[in-house]
Amino acid sequence: MKSVSFQRKALNVAVFAALAATFGSALAAPTISRLTPPSELFASGNPNAPYIARFLPDQRFDLQATVQPEAGKTITSVTFAINGNNVGAVNASGAKPANGNFVTTGLAAGLAANSAVVSLRAYANSTPGVHTLTATATQSDGSTTVATGNFEVVGVSNQGRPVKNIIIMLGDGMGAAHRTAGRIVAKGYAQGKAKGLLAMDTFPFTGMVMTSSLDTIITDSAPGMANYVNGNKANSGQEGVWPDDTTAAFDNPRIEYLSEYLHRKQGKKLGIVTTADVFDATPAANAVHTANRGNGTGIVDQFLDDRNLTGLSVLLGGGRKWFLPKGTAGSARGDSTDYNFSVTNPDIVAGWGAAPGGLDTTRDVIAGFQAAGFAYAPDNTALQSAGVPDKLLGLFSYSNMNVAFDKVANRRAPGASNVVADYGFPDQPMLDEMADKALQVLNKNNPNGFVLMVEGASIDKQAHLMDTDRWMQEVIEFDRAVQKAKDFATANPDTLVIVTADHECSGAAIIGATRVDKAALQAYADGSDHTAATQRDKVVGNYQDAGFPKYSILADGYPADPDIKGKLVIGYGSNADRYETYLSNVKPTQDTQQPFNNTGAIVAANGYAAAAQTRNATTGVFITGQTSFTSGGNQATHTAADVPLSAFGRGASLFTGYFDNTEVFFKFGQAALGGAK
Repeated sequence: MKSVSFQRKALNVAVFAALAATFGSALAAPTISRLTPPSELFASGNPNAPYIARFLPDQRFDLQATVQPEAGKTITSVTFAINGNNVGAVNASGAKPANGNFVTTGLAAGLAANSAVVSLRAYANSTPGVHTLTATATQSDGSTTVATGNFEVVGVSNQGRPVKNIIIMLGDGMGAAHRTAGRIVAKGYAQGKAKGLLAMDTFPFTGMVMTSSLDTIITDSAPGMANYVNGNKANSGQEGVWPDDTTAAFDNPRIEYLSEYLHRKQGKKLGIVTTADVFDATPAANAVHTANRGNGTGIVDQFLDDRNLTGLSVLLGGGRKWFLPKGTAGSARGDSTDYNFSVTNPDIVAGWGAAPGGLDTTRDVIAGFQAAGFAYAPDNTALQSAGVPDKLLGLFSYSNMNVAFDKVANRRAPGASNVVADYGFPDQPMLDEMADKALQVLNKNNPNGFVLMVEGASIDKQAHLMDTDRWMQEVIEFDRAVQKAKDFATANPDTLVIVTADHECSGAAIIGATRVDKAALQAYADGSDHTAATQRDKVVGNYQDAGFPKYSILADGYPADPDIKGKLVIGYGSNADRYETYLSNVKPTQDTQQPFNNTGAIVAANGYAAAAQTRNATTGVFITGQTSFTSGGNQATHTAADVPLSAFGRGASLFTGYFDNTEVFFKFGQAALGGAK
């Protein structure tokens, strides 16, 4: 039986709840509904929870609070304090700090009338340890409310000679199975033992990385990359910022990137190399601050205009559509994806030293880079003949570059494989060629070192499309770039190289190998029986029936023919509906990010399927999907699987065990600031 004391307490709670319901706002007070940086102390009241926001000493970040007043009232000021010490008060009217902002319009739906989002930009703290953040909001009637959170400053210790150069090799979407498949194809096996290793397999230290983002266990590439290079969790689709309650994409509270931090502290340069559009999530999440990874105009403008903050000296990849003036064929520039801080956010300009921007859709950004001292390469011929300039911009397609499968086919027989010509860019470099050139440029006359991120982007993009042969060759292309990074680090032993992924894509699994040859696969595809009993069960070999695939590798490092007897069969744990012939696809699925998608030669009649679920619909066996993710047609999705990280060079020993993706940033900081044993 419950005690009388317990019953009285329950009654008192019930009476209070009833009174609150009766009198409503009469008992209400202004409410701080969001406090930034994110904190479990604020979110749950648990003082023993993990510290969500963590920083290197003197790393800059924004303070922000969303305050909702009681009905009929307004918010007049918010004061921020660290460990009880006032660091800035921002008023609704009158004088305010240059780095402060008080926003009451353009807010997210669902907030109370007269709510305010109040910011104090570019705060930094150099004292290691846990710090308490309080925000005190004052309402128009003089009433106040206080919210409390916390954050940690992670100390750096002297452990040896600091690392000069940091190279991040990022295989987008590359889980353990992707790496294994690349090794099997490229190196082969003999009686159960690998006949050779990928370059990434030779790195002496390996850890496992947990990849979740701030708002979900399954991240997308924007926070997946950003978490590595600013030490803090971000929301889906956001990079270099935390979520807020405004609708604008470029005003969110910022966190200083590794590139910005090390450029400010040590004068390091930044290089970004990708096979994707350079505005894409992974490359942008090394230098750009935005709540919308799709806002390409402002993202590309930020690359150029804030190069003095990041040290950007090399930018190579696709994405020319964002650099061309509006009205030029292929241009995607537009006001809706841009920003103008001189009007909306002078606080960001004052606090961070960021460029004000401007809604200039007719801007020629290539010319802007050239005026800033960048040499420009529009194709591989120009890239190879550029020598070693001080700065380098290369844009080799309108959007994402074509994949290795199609670039290699064109190089082997120019004109015989017309995919790259159909997309309008027959002379594209391979990723290892871009990485090699980037290293030469960044190392030129550079005593302070650099940070370089090299992305194999279409491991992910082709895994989304469940195009097995294409993503396997993307792994091989990526690994050839890894070899360039390893060679550089060997020659320059003050260099740290890591190889990892922002997440796993598709739940790829090596389930066996084909039991029949290419002619039989083609006969099944051309026939009328596309049942599982025939086109799957007679084809897929498991266990002893799988044996060891034996691909013939040509001098260029890629398979002579992907469709061998005994070719790898990949299953997908997070797949969408598809049709499978177990043959390589002669043409890739259309890329909806291309400005001329589904036009000219890139049409279904020429073999370019509009989406993965329509590819091979009349020739393949139906494979039931487990997801209906609909971006660009039903696709396989990312998973929450941990991903491997391998490290080479000075500081590599820091990267062992299991750790969160944000921990990688602090390992970089230790290596660059305090050195490593």
